[in-house]
Amino acid sequence: MNKEIFGVFGDRDEFERFRVEREFDVIVTSDVATVGIRDTGLGIPGRSASYSGDLGSCIIWGEAYPNKRGWSEPARWLLEQYAEKGKDAVRPLNGSYLAFIEHEGDAVVLTDPIRSWECFYTDEPGVRVFGSDAAEVARTIDNSTMRRQSVGEFLHMGVVLGNKTLFHELHRTPFDGYLTATEAGELDRFIYDEQEMDYASELADRMRRAIWRRSRQPGKKGLLLSAGYDSRTLLSQFPEIEHCYTVGMPDAQEVKVARRLAKQYGVDHTTLVTNDRYIMPGEQKVRDTNGIKESIHIHHAGYNNEIEVDTMYHGLLFDTLLRGFGQKRSELKLFGKDVPLKQLEDDPDPVEASFDNFGYLPNESRKVAEQYTTDPNAAEAFVSEAIATEFERCWNRTDAVQNALSLFSISNQPTIPFRTHLADNYLESFIAADTELLEWHLQTPPEYRTTATFIRAIRQLDTDLFRHRPPDRPYTSTLLSEMERFARRKLPFIRKFESAWPDRQQVYDRYNLDQRLFPEHEAIHELPSRHKLRINDMVGWVAQCSETAVNPTDVLYMPAEARRADEMRSEN
Repeated sequence: MNKEIFGVFGDRDEFERFRVEREFDVIVTSDVATVGIRDTGLGIPGRSASYSGDLGSCIIWGEAYPNKRGWSEPARWLLEQYAEKGKDAVRPLNGSYLAFIEHEGDAVVLTDPIRSWECFYTDEPGVRVFGSDAAEVARTIDNSTMRRQSVGEFLHMGVVLGNKTLFHELHRTPFDGYLTATEAGELDRFIYDEQEMDYASELADRMRRAIWRRSRQPGKKGLLLSAGYDSRTLLSQFPEIEHCYTVGMPDAQEVKVARRLAKQYGVDHTTLVTNDRYIMPGEQKVRDTNGIKESIHIHHAGYNNEIEVDTMYHGLLFDTLLRGFGQKRSELKLFGKDVPLKQLEDDPDPVEASFDNFGYLPNESRKVAEQYTTDPNAAEAFVSEAIATEFERCWNRTDAVQNALSLFSISNQPTIPFRTHLADNYLESFIAADTELLEWHLQTPPEYRTTATFIRAIRQLDTDLFRHRPPDRPYTSTLLSEMERFARRKLPFIRKFESAWPDRQQVYDRYNLDQRLFPEHEAIHELPSRHKLRINDMVGWVAQCSETAVNPTDVLYMPAEARRADEMRSEN
């Protein structure tokens, strides 16, 4: 990757067993830990920073905003705070980052509150190795073995849950967590604590400040723009944005509305026309998945040559953190479809409520399971057990099921590769990870973490924000929008609402990806395209970090033995 943090809990000689100095912009070293970083944003206010002095060493990698006193030297400020407060020093550090601190013989790596950057680690080389690039950390393992449970989760849901990876020997620092030479633990920054306030006005004020904090990035600024609520909010609030980009066909409804929005705010617009680049999982695109999430979410990956900006903004996770995605609402059966209502379900089943939050597609997963079992319910049983097991972790941070559903979605967010690729190629700002917005999420009751509250908030930012409505939401009312959707689907000569994203199956078939990805594995050709792409993601990622090639057909059959294989390994 272009940007990376990599380290060992050991001295410089231990570090140089695995990496060479010229790969990094800065290396800090001591007897207990040695860490290197590579980042074009190093030294830019709000970006990566490093410091070494009498108190020890500190590296902040990613995007971080300390309080005013630490603005000019954030790494020095964080080290001084750590010397005084220990791990609590990281609480006021705002942003999306990994932080490394060495002080008086102790060394620790800390994630941001929502683990928006993963920190992978392994003890297999005889010393604990860690870093942001899972492939680089995995390369230090001599004999890696694939974890069948993880393969099954990736295959059926498009995400490996919890702290696991595709390898038994490779792990992830916990959500809201820290890593030392001997421990991987959790902090308590992300704890639900509901408060009374004017939720819409408070959200609007916090969004203004979060956007202002990230408005001083250098160079030409761009935005990945859809026709939805989130990215148009950023477009209205960043007057410095010079160019917007939308993936799709020029005549698609989503693209047309995005083009009108760009014109409304006087910004140039480019349509990144859908072709095989939209879906083709190239080597770098697969690398950005870190082997734990699917590459299909990196919609823009094939278009780098057409994107001519230095800084890129996006609205990732606004829906999850600010609009209640993940929460379970009561539903009304309307025209054969379940339409969510405003009120929340009183006591939802967390497993069933989480099915739709990931890439679990029941009918398609059933077709996949038919390849390795005669049990028609095998896929649903596997997914249900995986979710139920991981969901138990949520109760340490909340006692309300709707909050737990949100937390489960946030801590296992499948769309993160989208920002990983952006951050690796541009100066990227993860606005939704702003500490003030995370606090709003934690302090706002689930019944107010809604699209309706979000709309009231962003109308305070710009009253003209809905001059051009999203094409599939012509009304503020979900019920009215669904009624029009039904009418358009049934009435002749009226164009129905289109999906916000191009049809993946059509693109897959049009560009003959079966022959390009699996020319020697005809058994895989019969699977749904989404699952074929997941198999390719796993096989491709393993090939980048292991000398052992994996047969795609073998990957397909691994979930059948997942439970027993992992049980036997644990017993031994």
